[in-house]
Amino acid sequence: MKNKKWISLAAAVVLAVTALPMGVFAAKKDGAEEKLTKVTLNEVAHSIFYAPQYVAIEEGYFAEEGLDLTLVTGFGADKVLTALISGEADIGFMGAEASIYAYQEGATDPAVNFAQLTQRAGNFLVAREEMTDFKWENLKGKKVLGGRKGGMPEMVFEYILRKNGLDPQKDLTIDQSIDFGSTAAAFTGDASADFTVEFEPSATALEKEGAGYVVASLGVDSGYVPYTSYSAKTSYMEKNPEVIQKFTNALQKGMEYVQTHTPEEIAKVIAPQFAETDLDTVTTIVKRYYDQDTWKSNLIFEKESFELLEDILEDAGELNERVPYENLVTTEYAEKAAEK
Repeated sequence: MKNKKWISLAAAVVLAVTALPMGVFAAKKDGAEEKLTKVTLNEVAHSIFYAPQYVAIEEGYFAEEGLDLTLVTGFGADKVLTALISGEADIGFMGAEASIYAYQEGATDPAVNFAQLTQRAGNFLVAREEMTDFKWENLKGKKVLGGRKGGMPEMVFEYILRKNGLDPQKDLTIDQSIDFGSTAAAFTGDASADFTVEFEPSATALEKEGAGYVVASLGVDSGYVPYTSYSAKTSYMEKNPEVIQKFTNALQKGMEYVQTHTPEEIAKVIAPQFAETDLDTVTTIVKRYYDQDTWKSNLIFEKESFELLEDILEDAGELNERVPYENLVTTEYAEKAAEK
């Protein structure tokens, strides 16, 4: 397996650090004082792609479960994992591949995935020009601004290329040197790039600027994949099972909300999380994700999904030994939340 420098660094920081002590504060609810348990969640990115999570925040589901949630954006799975291992975060939200990498690097307190949020990729292929009849073979000989090597966005992109008979190393040029979140700006300024792979709202923003056009959805063309999930260190889960359960219960309420409401209703609820984006744009993006069946109806991380993830890792040359599903996934909390 390729050397994951960022995983080794994170592991060296605190493989054996215990979880942060949880604080409480008193809140008024129906005239009575209620103590809320402090929990820090570090998310890989702040994106409308994760709408159910923001519904749970804005609708007060975490508070209903007795949690005082602090949300931090890590801007990359490597940074989320480092925060999780060091104890700066109690729960991490990222691609499950990060937990696999850490496990194979010898983590003594591995991050275990307990809830899966998205079941499709959330990024889109943006072209320099409109292409009403785009085919993946159109990428032959082209330059594409891609994602970090070993990260889920890039691996799913390469997975789709292989499915369509393209060799990611030979048939096109993929620039992986640009920091997460900076590819849209780079695409605007780099005339040599023909395509870029973008999350929302960057994909829609490029369209509105007339700087690019969405020609394909990686979520549609890759099929169902376990794209993002929640994890916590084994030691934290053992000490705080009730916190993990409450957290999962709140998320499940968010999942149920997006399954039973329209994109317009979802957009209005999560709009405060994206104050820099107008409501029409938020609605457009929510609908795009809604229509491609992005969100699961429950949070259960199935074994076949985990094995598909490992298939993708193997295809990308990022896995030399498969990790047993039972070592890095627990469905206990998601199953209980679904039952409620």
